[in-house]
Amino acid sequence: MLFVADSAKEKVAELMGAESLGEDYFVRVSVTSGGCSGLSYSMDFDNESKDKDQVFEDNGVKVVTDLKSFLYLCNTTLEFSGGLNGKGFYFNNPNASRTCGCGESFAV
Repeated sequence: MLFVADSAKEKVAELMGAESLGEDYFVRVSVTSGGCSGLSYSMDFDNESKDKDQVFEDNGVKVVTDLKSFLYLCNTTLEFSGGLNGKGFYFNNPNASRTCGCGESFAV
């Protein structure tokens, strides 16, 4: 399961409204090779499902990921932090054994 915090839910709704995205759009998250710690997160809006996509809905937000990425993201919560020291969107991933200083990459 992938989870969505209230803070991320509000920001996703705001961004989707600003970009005039319809209800057929969802949040696509994935994990790619790269970054300081070896793996990096990717997040975007999408409206096309692919074979073997894993689909979750939490807190009113539909989140989709590919099967390979789900192995790294299982039980991860998408969060958002604003303010002066805010990070923007970030992933609270219990599977990560270490993260880099900027928080953009991780290792398992």
